[in-house]
Amino acid sequence: MRILIYSYNYYPEPIGIAPLMTELAEGLVKRGHQVRVITAMPNYPERQIYEAYRGKWYLNEDKNGVQIQRSYVWIRPQPNLLDRVLLDASFVVTSFLPALFGWRPDVILSTSPSLPVCVPAALLGWLRACPVVLNLQDILPEAAIHVGLLKNKALIKLFTALEKFAYHTSAKISVIADGFVENLLSKGVEPHKIEQIPNWVDVNFIRPLPKENNPFREAHNLNGKFVVLYSGNIALTQGLETVVKAASKLCHIPDIAFVIVGEAKGLQRLQQYCLDCGADNVLLLPFQPREQLPQMLAAADVGLVVQKKNVVSFNMPSKIQVILASGRTLVASVPENGTAAKAVRQSGGGVIVPPEDSKALATAILDLYKHPEKVKNLGYHSRQYAVEQYAFEQALNHYEELFYSVTADTQAVESQVVSKQEV
Repeated sequence: MRILIYSYNYYPEPIGIAPLMTELAEGLVKRGHQVRVITAMPNYPERQIYEAYRGKWYLNEDKNGVQIQRSYVWIRPQPNLLDRVLLDASFVVTSFLPALFGWRPDVILSTSPSLPVCVPAALLGWLRACPVVLNLQDILPEAAIHVGLLKNKALIKLFTALEKFAYHTSAKISVIADGFVENLLSKGVEPHKIEQIPNWVDVNFIRPLPKENNPFREAHNLNGKFVVLYSGNIALTQGLETVVKAASKLCHIPDIAFVIVGEAKGLQRLQQYCLDCGADNVLLLPFQPREQLPQMLAAADVGLVVQKKNVVSFNMPSKIQVILASGRTLVASVPENGTAAKAVRQSGGGVIVPPEDSKALATAILDLYKHPEKVKNLGYHSRQYAVEQYAFEQALNHYEELFYSVTADTQAVESQVVSKQEV
């Protein structure tokens, strides 16, 4: 097949949707498909276009057999409401030209966020007579409204209309957790349109490695420490202040070290918070090169997933699969009734504590520190569950089957139309 992936985020962005879409595109190429990716100039999570890509309107690249077509976007490091609107609008406009003038795809995979991308994806699907599969990594605008990112009534109406348009124009909607299924069904989406395919992890790349002689531990003087690691986005939905507060409550135990890895701007904010809390046991580090990710994860005894209380219940952080695959114990400070908590419970590889409760988080970490056999046992279950449920090859099989099914449906409809015309 010829598969076009319409995704605002892609390589070399280190976290979120970008690594997932990169792995999916390259995996499809390895199976013999032609893959073209329409994406923005890389800018996440710093919200600045990477230096090598600045000053360009368009750029074509080829990486591991994937044709990448990049376009300019309006991006500002500290965006206001207008900047956010211009960001989405600029990508909708600039991306459509390369999307239109490349080869005709058999199927289009459109990722959300960004939700406005559904417009050029649907238009391209109509012009090229090919089906569109919508991949939901989050449900907008609901998630943005819930955490207070979107308050403007006019924009809420616009995005709600875009959401309905996206569901209506998609041949299929792939969702990453059952909480998404329930949400879409409650909005009147037909059950036959929905396919649940969990996000994946490359269990051959992310795998259990020994803590001894670990380059990451050695580079940061962590040998002999009980390491609690958070790596990822430092944003409104996470509330990393809870982790810093928990660390401050465990300062009296020198063997426990907290490591937070993230973007520079978020780290600067946390640095001051660490000083205010007296949390001198927190090490703040910038994102590591992706090839070093397995060693960094292996340096930890415990991996953290953190959410605020007001995060919508269907939110499912992709770092859960990554921590599980690394064979490390997971501590999730997340809403009890949410999708993330359900995933951790099902894995048998971690413990759940109430969100924004630094005392409960500190207590859970202290308990694990005192019981190394429990940590080892939870880590074993983490890895086992990741291999069984989140292996990349399984997800790739599902997407391949999904693409074949929607193209077959389209061909069947076209055949019926031709037959009627002949009659």
